[in-house]
Order: sequence, then C-alpha cells, then structure tokens
Amino acid sequence: MSDDQPDRPHRPGWAPRDPTVPPPPRRPRRSRPVRFLRAVAGTFLLAVLLGAGSFVAGYLFVEIPPANAAATAQSNVYLYRDGSPIARDGEVNRENVRLAQVPLTVRHAVLAAEDRDFRSARAVDPKAMVRAAWNTLTGKGRQSGSTLTQQYVKNYYLGQEQTVTRKVKEFFIAIKLNREKSKDQIFEGYLNTSYFGRNAYGIQAAARAYYGKDATDLDTAEGAYLASLLKAPSAYDVATHPENRTKALARWHYVLDGMVKERWLSRSDRAAATFPTPQTARPATGLSGQRGYLVQAVEDYLTGHGVIDEKTLAGGGFRITTTLEKEKQDAFVAAVDAQVMSRLDPAQNPTDRYVRVGGAAIDPASGRVVALYGGIDYTKQYVNNATRRDYQVGSTFKPFVLAAALQHASLTQNGEPITPNTYYDGTDKRPVQGWTGAFYAPANEDDHSYGDITVRAATDSSVNAVYAQMAVDVGPAKVKETAVALGLPARTPDLNSSPSIALGPATASVLDMAEAYATLANHGRHGTYTLVEQVTKDGEALGLPTSEGRQAVSREAADGTTAVLRSVVESGTGTAALAAGRPAAGKTGTAEDDKAAWFAGYTPDLATVVTMMGQDPQTGEQKPLYGALGLPRINGGGAPAEIWAQFTRDALAGTAPQEFDLQVGAGMEEWTAPFDPLDPAQPELPTEGEGEREGEGDEGARTGTGDVQEDTAQAGPERPRGGPGRAPEGVVPPRQ
Repeated sequence: MSDDQPDRPHRPGWAPRDPTVPPPPRRPRRSRPVRFLRAVAGTFLLAVLLGAGSFVAGYLFVEIPPANAAATAQSNVYLYRDGSPIARDGEVNRENVRLAQVPLTVRHAVLAAEDRDFRSARAVDPKAMVRAAWNTLTGKGRQSGSTLTQQYVKNYYLGQEQTVTRKVKEFFIAIKLNREKSKDQIFEGYLNTSYFGRNAYGIQAAARAYYGKDATDLDTAEGAYLASLLKAPSAYDVATHPENRTKALARWHYVLDGMVKERWLSRSDRAAATFPTPQTARPATGLSGQRGYLVQAVEDYLTGHGVIDEKTLAGGGFRITTTLEKEKQDAFVAAVDAQVMSRLDPAQNPTDRYVRVGGAAIDPASGRVVALYGGIDYTKQYVNNATRRDYQVGSTFKPFVLAAALQHASLTQNGEPITPNTYYDGTDKRPVQGWTGAFYAPANEDDHSYGDITVRAATDSSVNAVYAQMAVDVGPAKVKETAVALGLPARTPDLNSSPSIALGPATASVLDMAEAYATLANHGRHGTYTLVEQVTKDGEALGLPTSEGRQAVSREAADGTTAVLRSVVESGTGTAALAAGRPAAGKTGTAEDDKAAWFAGYTPDLATVVTMMGQDPQTGEQKPLYGALGLPRINGGGAPAEIWAQFTRDALAGTAPQEFDLQVGAGMEEWTAPFDPLDPAQPELPTEGEGEREGEGDEGARTGTGDVQEDTAQAGPERPRGGPGRAPEGVVPPRQ
C-alpha cells in the first residue's frame, strides 16, 4: 500500500489476499437445461408419488355403500300453485331377473348400445373420462365417459348428480366392485337397475311396459329398442313422443349396426329386422284424467331445462309446486267437455273416434303456464296433446310473418312498405315473385280468388297467396328468426326458410304456440316461461331457470300485429271468440287435409291456444276431421274458437276486462281505438272499395255450424295482376 493512500478499515474476519498465492479453483456451474430437466423430473416424481398416494388413500377409504335411495325409489308430489295436490306419481315398477333369463341377443344389444368392450375392458377408462370431460367443456355435448360398471355403480350405489365427489366415489367403487364381483354379476345388476322410462326399472319391467311380455321372450329387434332407451328413455319413447320417432329409429339402427360390427348379429338377420313399435303405455290409475298429462309436462320441463336429470327425478322424493292454477285448469276441462266431448257420437259417426283436443294458457305478464289440456284421459290417450310436436300449425303461423314484416320495415316487390293497409294480389295459385328457389304457387282455401286485397283483409280471411308472397318480401329466414324469437323452438320440425313457411307446415306444440302468442300479448317482450314455481327435496330448494326478459320484436311490431289480429276476431274467421266478452286478438288455422284445426288468441291478460286434431286410436295415424261433430269440416273458427271463448270467459271471471294498450307505427293510429263489436251503438267504419261478394278464406270462413258467412273483404280498384300494390290514397281499411 502506498504512503499517499489512506488506510482502509478492514471488515471483521476479512484479510487481503496475498497476490503471490493462486486463488482456489471454482466449481463448474451446471447449464440451465440440466437444472430445468432436474426440476421437471422432480416435479413429475412428486406428482407420481402424490397421485399414487391419493389413489391408495381413495381405494382404502372409499367403501362400497349400501343401495341408494333410487334403488328403492320414492314418489314425487305435484301441487297446484296454491298448494293443493295434483298427483303423486306411481310406485316404482321393478322386478329382478337372472342374467340367464335374458336372451343372449338382448344382452348383446345392451352392450352394443352402452359398452361394447365391457367383457374385456377394465372397470374404468381414464382416457374416456378425460375425453368426455374435454368434449363437455368444449361444447360438444355432455358426455359421461363411464363404463358399464361405472353406470351400475351410479345407478345402484350412488346417484345421478353431476359432482366431482360423486365421480371420484364412482371411480373407486367401480374398481373395487370389479375385483369383488364377476362380469356376469355386474352385468346382471346393471340390467336390473337401469331406468328404461315408463317408471320401469330393469329389463323385466321394461319388457312388460313396452311389449307386454317377459324379458325372456324378447326378440333381437325389441331388445335393441329397449337398449336404445337407456340413453334417453322419454325422448326415445315413440309412443309418448311420436315427433321423436326419427331419432329413436336412428338410435335403434345404431345398436343393431354395432351388434353386426362386433359379430354378435349376422348381416342377414340385421337386414331382416323391422322396427318393433312398442305398445301404448298403461299409466297408473292415480294419473287418470288430466293429472298424468300435467305430471308429464312438468317432468319434461324439469329435465328439458336441466333442473333435474330424468333418472334422478325417477328416483323420487321431490315436492314440485307448479304454476298451474286449479280454477283455470278446471275451466279448461269444462270448456272442452261442453264444446267437443259432449257432442261426440263415435257409435254413429266413425270420424268422432279420431277427435283429440289440446290446449295451453299462459299469463303474458309473468310467463306462468296457468292451464293445460292434454287429452280426454291420460290412462286412455297417453300422448300429451298440449306438448306433442307432430301436427301442422297451419295459418296460426301467419301473424309471425306480419310481425317480421313490421319488425324489419319490409317492402313489397314494388318497393312499398308493408302495413295492414298495403294491397296484395290474392289470386288463387298466384306464383310468388322474387323467389329464386323452386316454383311455388299456393292455393287459397277452396281455390277462391280475392283479387287485390289489403293485408288486414287477407289476414281476416287467411289468404294463402298473399302471405306466401309476403314471406318472400320479408325474407323466409327473417320470418323463421322472428318466430323463434317470439317463442317457437329453433328445432321445431319443418320450420324451414322457404315461402311455404307462411302457411304453417311447422309442427310446433300447442304450448310452443301459446308462448309465442303470449309474447305478442306482452308487447313483443319474451319472458321466462315456466311450469314450475318451486322444487324441494328434504326441505332444500333446487335452483330453477331464470333469465331477464328480452324484447323479441319491437313494441310497434308486436302491437301492430295485435291490431290486425283484433280484426280477425271482430270481423274475420275468428268471430266465435267474441263470446268471451272481452277485447281479444287471435288467428285461426287449419293443417293440411284438415287433420288439425287451431285457434290461437289472447286478451291483454291471458294467451291461450286450442287445437283439435285427428288421430286413429288404433294405429296412431293422423286422420282428417271431415264429418267430426256432425259437421262437413272442422275449422279453427269453429270448435277450437268456441273452446277458447268459453275458457277465457270462465278463467277470467271476476276480473275487469282490459282494453289493449297499443303503440303502433305511423299510419296505423286508427287501429288502436277501442272496439266493442257487441255494442249496437258502435259507429260503422268506412269500407274499402265498392261492392260486396261472398267467399271463403283459408278457414273456409265458416261458422261452427258449417254455414258460410259473408266475407267482409272487399275488392279494391282494378290493378295489374302479378305484383302487390298499395291502397289508393284516402282509402281507410275497414274495421267491421
């Protein structure tokens, strides 16, 4: 250290290094990849140890429990909204059989449907479970990934709840069970505990419920159908839900093809197999009358909305309070009895044997379903006419076309705005214009030609030529979109984007249509429609579907449609509805070949849809209603409108009539004035055009007695055919 540098204090324990002594060698540093690999290896080893420890712990601590409650299922209790009882569903139908009593082909059918590798595979399949979880998370549909052994564990020892805890228990119990019992014992247990629908647990009960025979007498085709039911019992029951026959057939074919693939069935026997239509269900007598229909509709609602899965609900123990109101329910039954059932004479009139009636009523403001009519008696006619989706809705669909036109401010082919005052050409079999698809020229009812006619008058008389053209002008896709927004399910059969959509080939249910009309009554606002007020089990309430209401179409579009539908009741094909004694809007409809007749209508406080349908009680085939009730034909303006009027009058008895509060678009103000067709002092409104003529619209413009009534649609000034026009300036459409 030089003399001119100050001394530096030394840190304790530190001494300067002697520069003559070489430094100690440094330890070489490991590269980063080596450190990373060691960390990964350590983490993997730890995970393996933890996984092994968890598996050992799970295996040691998860015991095989006694049979669950579903194995000795309880009943469910169904209540009206006021707490009075509707029904208690029947006792569980179960009868165990030995595996040897089940034909080999039937056993193979079950394996082809549920677990083709059951005999050779392990009790659990982790890969399948992971794959199913991934598919569920990525929106490819809920999948279980469970082996047949796991399904048996779930059916007999645990439950149907979708929780991680249940899946973990299922995993370990399946492994233990596979070591303690043989494959035959597990398979036998599965066949005796699986739910097949119709309150039937086990293959023996299912054979009795669907084919009226013992399991030992089932043939291959019948066994394949019963195996098909395991995936979705109610959905694939073609007797209960005939609209799902296509899906049920596809599942049945899948099972048989799987048997061929596994070499359990020869190709020749597969080719010879024919679909074994099951017998009509025989429900418990405790579900007679309307009770069974109400229970069935509520169960469909709960399972369809994911509140409870079907197997858990079948396990019982639930207390279900519905939105149904007993007084209104009784009023519906009384109206059908008075207007239809009391007038049937099947001994003298064979067509009367085909008559079926369905109905549904909804409170537009709350969305509560307050009454349903499913059929004459659940123990006699098992299919629920209120919820089935296999009959065309006919012209009751036309208001959705008008609502779509008003919603989208649509124009005619001539560029004129579509309003109730717009003129169209109502010539019979007039080809639609502006459609690039196949040639389409629909006939009017009874091939009647109307010439130039306003939209209002065309709605009154249900003119097909006008509405087919209007559907093209609006755009069939927009019409479909509007119908779905109002409340029809997007999956409704035959709801296709083509000009014919306006004539109602779609097969929506009565309840679907009531929901859509309730949206119109609620000024275009679509709420949360529900059949269930509360569900509890062991005192604990289950969550129910909730959602904010949404504006399906603008208020102006909905109220404009309502204004036109008021005219249908006041002076069109729906005048029988005036007997309700309240301001009302509605539309009649007739299915192809008169196989169904509809009336869909509403007051400001109640939306109700009624249909009469024809069906052969022996074959289930849809039949025309010509001659029913002793009338030449059945139209929506006849018995369906008469049922609607009596029910609406009685259901709303004791409440003050409400007038429609309508907000319509420009140029429609005259349509919002209160109108009382029963008031003899009502001033006469101006008419359109000159002259009068008699004619028939889509509904035949007939009264309930079959007499032709005068057509109030008047001919406008002469104009070239082939394109819609607009009313002459100063002409005001009538409101007779």
